[in-house]
Amino acid sequence: MPTFYGSAIDSPLLLGTAQYPSPAVLAESFRRSGAGVATVSVRREAGGSRAGEDFWRLIRGLGVRVLPNTAGCHSAKEAITTAAMARELFDTPWVKLEVIGDTDTLQPDPFGLVEAAGELSRQGFQVFPYTTEDLVLADRLVAAGCEVLMPWGSPIGSGLGLANEYALRTLRARFPEIPLVVDAGIGLPSHALRAMELGYDAVLLNTAVARAGDPPAMAEAMARALEAGRLGRAADPMEPRDMAAPSTPVIGQAFLP
Repeated sequence: MPTFYGSAIDSPLLLGTAQYPSPAVLAESFRRSGAGVATVSVRREAGGSRAGEDFWRLIRGLGVRVLPNTAGCHSAKEAITTAAMARELFDTPWVKLEVIGDTDTLQPDPFGLVEAAGELSRQGFQVFPYTTEDLVLADRLVAAGCEVLMPWGSPIGSGLGLANEYALRTLRARFPEIPLVVDAGIGLPSHALRAMELGYDAVLLNTAVARAGDPPAMAEAMARALEAGRLGRAADPMEPRDMAAPSTPVIGQAFLP
């Protein structure tokens, strides 16, 4: 199971808390998935309002580790301020850092991301940066103090899966000791499974479960797919080949003219 900043997590599934049809469905989805971490947007509810208090009470009742995020931030300054609010509200140094650079694709701003990651690390935060699969950006984030990287599979909420497997494989090979989490774009259990087959440590998703016709069932399907992918990777799978290879040897078989 993955370990982030020295903390072991019970499941490789990190599950978001937005867009569910009801609080009861959200809670049941977490129960059936066994997710080890709940991601929460600090801006989703006003912390001091009645609605906000009810939401935070629900999240705490899930019994999982909370990973606040800076969703909706478009500058390093904005993200740093939001992270400070999250630390005070949840009493955790963890923060999923989002600094959005493009409003259509929700692609991260690499310059603002590195700036914010460096400052938050200096302030004692344990930063989980939502990033692209770019190697140079990943290297800058690690140098800024990040001990986890969260590259996207494809744009947030798109359900397109792993759009650039080559880049994700390369990132895994370049940073063998850094926990890597595919964050965003997962739409099907097969996408989550493939991420684990590539050697990733965990997957973070939200829309694929919350917007499914049966969110709890999809949450359970994602969890099972992640386990299958993890076991498959650990089993040292065969290499693909261009030619057929018979499973039954032909040597020693009788020859009938």
